[in-house]
Amino acid sequence: MAKSQSNSKGSKRVKSNAIAQILNGEFLTKSFVLDNLNYIFFIMLLLLILVSKGYYAKQLNKDIDEAQRNLDQHSAEFIEARARLELVTRRYKIAERLAERQLKETKNATRVIRIKKNHE
Repeated sequence: MAKSQSNSKGSKRVKSNAIAQILNGEFLTKSFVLDNLNYIFFIMLLLLILVSKGYYAKQLNKDIDEAQRNLDQHSAEFIEARARLELVTRRYKIAERLAERQLKETKNATRVIRIKKNHE
Protein backbone atom coordinates (compact mmCIF):
# COMPACT_ATOMS: atom_id res chain seq x y z
CA MET A 1 0.00 0.00 0.00
CA ALA A 2 2.91 2.30 0.55
CA LYS A 3 3.78 2.07 -3.16
CA SER A 4 0.32 3.15 -4.31
CA GLN A 5 0.44 6.19 -2.02
CA SER A 6 3.89 7.13 -3.29
CA ASN A 7 2.73 6.65 -6.92
CA SER A 8 -0.24 8.98 -6.47
CA LYS A 9 1.99 11.56 -4.80
CA GLY A 10 4.54 11.12 -7.61
CA SER A 11 1.93 11.58 -10.33
CA LYS A 12 0.64 14.73 -8.65
CA ARG A 13 4.19 16.00 -8.43
CA VAL A 14 4.80 15.25 -12.13
CA LYS A 15 1.59 17.08 -13.11
CA SER A 16 2.42 20.06 -10.96
CA ASN A 17 5.99 19.94 -12.25
CA ALA A 18 4.73 19.99 -15.87
CA ILE A 19 2.47 22.96 -15.13
CA ALA A 20 5.32 24.74 -13.38
CA GLN A 21 7.59 24.10 -16.38
CA ILE A 22 5.01 25.61 -18.72
CA LEU A 23 4.50 28.65 -16.50
CA ASN A 24 8.17 29.44 -16.02
CA GLY A 25 9.25 28.51 -19.58
CA GLU A 26 11.45 25.51 -18.75
CA PHE A 27 9.64 23.41 -21.35
CA LEU A 28 11.45 25.37 -24.06
CA THR A 29 14.83 24.06 -22.97
CA LYS A 30 16.98 22.27 -25.51
CA SER A 31 16.46 18.78 -24.10
CA PHE A 32 12.67 19.07 -24.06
CA VAL A 33 12.55 20.42 -27.61
CA LEU A 34 14.92 17.76 -28.94
CA ASP A 35 13.03 14.96 -27.20
CA ASN A 36 9.70 16.11 -28.68
CA LEU A 37 10.87 17.41 -32.07
CA ASN A 38 8.75 14.92 -34.05
CA TYR A 39 5.59 15.95 -32.21
CA ILE A 40 6.39 19.64 -32.61
CA PHE A 41 6.81 19.23 -36.37
CA PHE A 42 3.59 17.23 -36.55
CA ILE A 43 1.66 19.93 -34.67
CA MET A 44 3.17 22.60 -36.94
CA LEU A 45 2.11 20.59 -40.01
CA LEU A 46 -1.44 20.29 -38.67
CA LEU A 47 -1.57 24.04 -38.00
CA LEU A 48 -0.31 24.75 -41.52
CA ILE A 49 -2.97 22.46 -43.00
CA LEU A 50 -5.64 24.14 -40.87
CA VAL A 51 -4.64 27.62 -42.06
CA SER A 52 -4.44 26.53 -45.72
CA LYS A 53 -7.88 24.90 -45.42
CA GLY A 54 -9.29 28.20 -44.19
CA TYR A 55 -7.85 30.10 -47.15
CA TYR A 56 -9.08 27.43 -49.56
CA ALA A 57 -12.61 27.60 -48.15
CA LYS A 58 -12.58 31.40 -48.40
CA GLN A 59 -11.48 31.18 -52.05
CA LEU A 60 -14.22 28.63 -52.81
CA ASN A 61 -16.86 30.91 -51.29
CA LYS A 62 -15.56 33.80 -53.35
CA ASP A 63 -15.71 31.70 -56.54
CA ILE A 64 -19.24 30.51 -55.74
CA ASP A 65 -20.43 34.08 -55.16
CA GLU A 66 -18.89 35.22 -58.44
CA ALA A 67 -20.47 32.32 -60.35
CA GLN A 68 -23.86 33.12 -58.79
CA ARG A 69 -23.56 36.78 -59.83
CA ASN A 70 -22.68 35.71 -63.38
CA LEU A 71 -25.63 33.33 -63.47
CA ASP A 72 -28.00 36.02 -62.24
CA GLN A 73 -26.67 38.46 -64.82
CA HIS A 74 -27.02 35.98 -67.68
CA SER A 75 -30.52 35.03 -66.54
CA ALA A 76 -31.56 38.67 -66.55
CA GLU A 77 -30.06 39.15 -70.02
CA PHE A 78 -31.91 36.07 -71.29
CA ILE A 79 -35.24 37.28 -69.94
CA GLU A 80 -34.65 40.71 -71.46
CA ALA A 81 -33.74 39.23 -74.85
CA ARG A 82 -36.77 36.95 -74.79
CA ALA A 83 -39.04 39.91 -74.00
CA ARG A 84 -37.53 41.89 -76.89
CA LEU A 85 -38.02 38.94 -79.25
CA GLU A 86 -41.63 38.61 -78.14
CA LEU A 87 -42.18 42.29 -78.75
CA VAL A 88 -40.53 42.25 -82.16
CA THR A 89 -42.22 39.13 -83.49
CA ARG A 90 -45.51 39.61 -81.64
CA ARG A 91 -45.93 35.88 -81.44
CA TYR A 92 -48.66 36.22 -78.88
CA LYS A 93 -50.93 38.00 -81.39
CA ILE A 94 -50.32 35.31 -83.97
CA ALA A 95 -51.12 32.66 -81.37
CA GLU A 96 -54.38 34.45 -80.49
CA ARG A 97 -55.43 34.60 -84.16
CA LEU A 98 -54.60 30.94 -84.66
CA ALA A 99 -56.61 29.97 -81.57
CA GLU A 100 -59.79 30.98 -83.41
CA ARG A 101 -58.96 28.31 -86.00
CA GLN A 102 -58.09 25.81 -83.25
CA LEU A 103 -54.41 25.79 -84.16
CA LYS A 104 -51.74 25.74 -81.48
CA GLU A 105 -48.11 26.68 -81.47
CA THR A 106 -45.80 23.68 -81.36
CA LYS A 107 -43.57 23.13 -78.36
CA ASN A 108 -41.01 21.10 -80.32
CA ALA A 109 -38.52 22.70 -82.64
CA THR A 110 -39.19 22.37 -86.36
CA ARG A 111 -36.74 20.22 -88.31
CA VAL A 112 -35.93 20.71 -91.95
CA ILE A 113 -35.11 17.65 -94.02
CA ARG A 114 -33.13 18.35 -97.16
CA ILE A 115 -32.66 15.79 -99.90
CA LYS A 116 -29.74 16.15 -102.23
CA LYS A 117 -30.59 15.34 -105.83
CA ASN A 118 -27.92 13.95 -108.06
CA HIS A 119 -27.89 15.59 -111.49
CA GLU A 120 -26.79 13.05 -114.06
